Amino acid sequence: MSWVHEHRFPDSLALAHALSGEIKVDLEEAIQERGAASLVVSGGRTPTKLFEQLRTEKLDWSKVWITLADERWVETTNAASNEKLVRETLLTGPAAAAHFVGLKNPAPAPEAGADWATRALTRVPHPFDVVLLGMGDDGHTASLFPGSLALGKALDRAVPPGCVAINSLTAPHARLSLNLSALLDSRRIILHIEGESKWQVYQRAKAAGPVAELPVRSVLQQKEVPMDVYWAP
Repeated sequence: MSWVHEHRFPDSLALAHALSGEIKVDLEEAIQERGAASLVVSGGRTPTKLFEQLRTEKLDWSKVWITLADERWVETTNAASNEKLVRETLLTGPAAAAHFVGLKNPAPAPEAGADWATRALTRVPHPFDVVLLGMGDDGHTASLFPGSLALGKALDRAVPPGCVAINSLTAPHARLSLNLSALLDSRRIILHIEGESKWQVYQRAKAAGPVAELPVRSVLQQKEVPMDVYWAP
């Protein structure tokens, strides 16, 4: 697993400061080299402190494009919406100048919405400069849930990069998720996890085993994209 670099911190605030600085450097370099930068983020509770720190970084935010690794099929005003979280905790102050491309859209159902979101994502510069992922206690990342009927399609590298409609057997709401091809269409992947239980799941996911059992293995065990794991208790 030498291509995965692990970074451990005493608490979530120390992690947020360090990781925010890392992401800032990556985005700055992308802007200098290519004129624009792209960042894919995840929702949930874990990244809130990171977003609050990242929004204070001095960057030319008008040249940064931000999108989501996954989204719940709920209105963007719903408390469960990842877009709502990102708009309220990251896209404020100077960072409000960033270009945001959400996944939730006017399509009548997630399946049609996946095609819409795939088209919308073409506006975001790619390969993505940084893909920031989380992980659940069940080993899911983005919305690639174990046991989902759509998981096989989502993990199929023969499928072009894009979005897939997906349902979890255990979590509420239908979802849209970037597929594995899209997540790996990136220059760097960062897995941000916190808590002892997630560290134990991560240790299991590093070991050989079926990707369908712990879908986070799909990014941990690939050798195409540099991978960092940031953890705090």
